[in-house]
Amino acid sequence: MNLRELVSALNDFASPSLAESWDNVGLLVEPSPPHTVNTLFLTNDLTEEVMEEAVQKKADLILSYHPPIFTPLKRITWKTWKERLVIRALENRIGIYSPHTAYDAIPHGVNNWLTKGLGACTSVPLHPSTAPSSPAEGTHRVEFCADAEHLDAVLSKIKDIPEISCLTTLPARVEGEEQTRVSLNCSQKALLEVVALLSQNSLLYHKTEILLLQKPVLPHTGMGRLCTLSEPVSLSDIIERIKGHLQLPHVRVAVGTGRTLESPVKKAALCAGSGSSVLKGTEADLYLTGEMSHHDVLDAVANGISVILCEHSNTERGFLSELRDALAIHLQNKINIVVSQKDRDPLQVA
Repeated sequence: MNLRELVSALNDFASPSLAESWDNVGLLVEPSPPHTVNTLFLTNDLTEEVMEEAVQKKADLILSYHPPIFTPLKRITWKTWKERLVIRALENRIGIYSPHTAYDAIPHGVNNWLTKGLGACTSVPLHPSTAPSSPAEGTHRVEFCADAEHLDAVLSKIKDIPEISCLTTLPARVEGEEQTRVSLNCSQKALLEVVALLSQNSLLYHKTEILLLQKPVLPHTGMGRLCTLSEPVSLSDIIERIKGHLQLPHVRVAVGTGRTLESPVKKAALCAGSGSSVLKGTEADLYLTGEMSHHDVLDAVANGISVILCEHSNTERGFLSELRDALAIHLQNKINIVVSQKDRDPLQVA
């Protein structure tokens, strides 16, 4: 499959627009075109050991869940390991693509996979995503009616205001008089100028309506998940379920104030990776994530919420096998998809 065709298909699987604004997602390294992809190589973290494995597997594109290029690189030399990754990729004509938080948000992504470790439950996003392109432009819509005497002068001044879009006019009959209804979309900044302009004419101003344009929420899409278990389960049982799902011999546990290992868990809030900012303030019996700051754990415990920490990438890596199967179907089995065997969490229990 041609690289650009594959990237388009990957973007259809999980739109980069769903990623957080601070993230760096999409195609990060592109070999000179044309570039054909026969083998797609999946990894959670792209380390030098994993890159060597990708070279040995004759990968043409690496899908690295975490973006190996995050902060800007000022040079590409052999000095740092991330620079060396880019050099090795280009020398071996291997592209690098990263979805990161776009995969966190989608209904068939990392967080939904993590919910399966809790057992039978229903879940909703903690922070729902909104449709990225609806409405197309502007934060507010302004509508007002003007008669022929004032229309041209007002429209002329409005057109000089930056950040105004979707300006339309339609005939209207107001209180038996023929007038023109003007509708426009504008930014928050432009709204102040539009209102200031219209307020100069009391007849226009009193016929003005201002609507807040809100983007519709996408169903089952967003950051984190709030899970309601079908039946309450003791914290100790949940711990064993999570260890089994993530194939871990140990996890870290903080028991909430007033709770014990036998206390029932009915609601669990989870976030793959580093979950402090996503989970904070959520009412639940349990927080499940990879890592949280010491003080955020203390806050949760003080509020009677137990915490299970599994280390950052341990809450993500197991999704790769499910991703391989999903992408095989999405890509109509046109390419070979391989999951890294060298990819692992850097922290081990000694």
